[in-house]
Amino acid sequence: MSENSSEARSPADEYAARLRALEEQSGRLAAKDTRVGTARLLLGLAFLAVAGLALFGSPWFLPWLLAPAIAFACVVLYHLRVRRQWSGIRRRADFYRAGLARIEDRWIGAGRRGERFADPHHVYSADLDLFGEGSLFELLCVARTRMGEDTLARWLLAPAKLDEIAARQQAVAELRTQLDLREELATLGEEPIADSSTAGLRPDALLSWASSPDRLEREWLAWGIRGLALAFVAAGVASYATGLLTPALLVLAVEAYCASVLKRQLRETISAAESTFADLDVLAGFLASLERQRFSAPWLLDRVRSLRSHNLEAARAIDKLRTIVQVMESRRNPLVALLDIPLMISVQAAVAAERWRRTHRHAVAGWLDVVGDFEALGCLAGYSYEHPGDPFPNWLGGSPAFRARRLAHPLMPRAKAVANDVEVDERTGLLLISGSNMSGKSTLLRAVGLNTVLAMAGAPVRAQRLEITALQVGASIRINDSLLEGSSRFYAEIVRLRQIFELAGRSPPLLALLDELLQGTNSADRRIGGQGIVRALIESGAIGLVTTHDLALAEIDRRDGVRITNVHFQDEIDDGRMKFDYKLRPGVVTKSNALELMRAVGLRV
Repeated sequence: MSENSSEARSPADEYAARLRALEEQSGRLAAKDTRVGTARLLLGLAFLAVAGLALFGSPWFLPWLLAPAIAFACVVLYHLRVRRQWSGIRRRADFYRAGLARIEDRWIGAGRRGERFADPHHVYSADLDLFGEGSLFELLCVARTRMGEDTLARWLLAPAKLDEIAARQQAVAELRTQLDLREELATLGEEPIADSSTAGLRPDALLSWASSPDRLEREWLAWGIRGLALAFVAAGVASYATGLLTPALLVLAVEAYCASVLKRQLRETISAAESTFADLDVLAGFLASLERQRFSAPWLLDRVRSLRSHNLEAARAIDKLRTIVQVMESRRNPLVALLDIPLMISVQAAVAAERWRRTHRHAVAGWLDVVGDFEALGCLAGYSYEHPGDPFPNWLGGSPAFRARRLAHPLMPRAKAVANDVEVDERTGLLLISGSNMSGKSTLLRAVGLNTVLAMAGAPVRAQRLEITALQVGASIRINDSLLEGSSRFYAEIVRLRQIFELAGRSPPLLALLDELLQGTNSADRRIGGQGIVRALIESGAIGLVTTHDLALAEIDRRDGVRITNVHFQDEIDDGRMKFDYKLRPGVVTKSNALELMRAVGLRV
């Protein structure tokens, strides 16, 4: 299907059309699988029937065993091909089903959660739901490999520099329209193993193999082994011509001795090469897809150009190792096994594998990095394609600023998310948000934080418009006590506040998101401590949002001259139930419905 057709339709319509076509192909292949399986069974029965006639009847039936045996072998090979094709079609269909689920807000619990990246001590990860069920990582991640997941997580956990962000945005803008490429990258390789969501590619094992010490590093070994193989061939020809076996036997004895001396190194080298090539073969598929593509974004071009090693494209370099590994695997053939020692097949293959590793070992880490970068970028490009209404932010210079028009929480369904205008900069100072519990204060903080994380990763944002400077998020929203660590909620909060203050005054400037500041202590200490924290944040050049339902804290600016802007969320009591519109309003909240609500549920207050 052409890319032009994908541009003409909405993302949902394009995904649905491709999914229908793939489901039709899957149905045809399922029927073919059944037919071929039946033919395979019948040929197997035919072979057994002829074998029975030959065994218990006439030996004249023995030659007839050849026909069903050859036919059965051919059908088995064809059946494997059909099943591989069917498996690929199912993976492609799953790619579009998952895309439709994200577009239709049915994605929670169905994707990769990235829980291995969760760190409760990170300065905003847990507070903003970066990882876990219903997380930003689950929404974004379509990576097929561990490198892609690692790279995406790294981009979400730390802000990039502005020049890198600009390069990523340009690359995302190009990749989001290349649906065929993103589908290919997201469905390459075999089915993932049962306990993993990623393709069978182990980057740690690859890097360990590439950097391991040489086992067959002697320069003369390759020439010596080839010389012995040629000597055996020459001795064999001489023995055939003269009838004397002595020359050939002597050479064979020397070869056997050399093979025995190198036995341990050969076993380790061949085992490592065969095991590692399974990973390299998956990697080659990714790299070949990238090398075939023609890109225009500088970020993409630079990474594809970096795939070359010793003037060879990465996929072609890996193809050379494939040939070596195939020679290694051929030793299991009985005929080849007879020639293994005379022609020194194992030794020559092992030496060639070590030579390949020495030549390309420094390129392997770069190849893995490129795949990780492309997959992470594909995650952002997929999000951009599936959410065409989400724009890239406009980047500002000068003092720190966050100015959003119709900003919404990116993890909430569009039908339920209430958008608000939010402006925090040098003029407004900190936004002090008052209101009752459940009125939307914490959700607004997460919306600001998540959109900042998206912006600093190079992704689009959930807003009508966002003007922003480079910012480092620091959040204290979801802070709890820890029995294991022996810390109270108040202690955990002040430790997090210290982490946040360590970011203040650095580059990029701090965007502080503080929910119910110092609620673990008494009201007097909370007011004094809150005033000090707010003042210190402003003096450090930070901007941010602070929520509270303590109206005494909302009066900081009037009594202490601290530069803040008060805004609030409002609630109403209707027939004993609280109702919220989640709209941000200027000023301090003017009323509290807490007592009325307590009375409504039967408390005597």
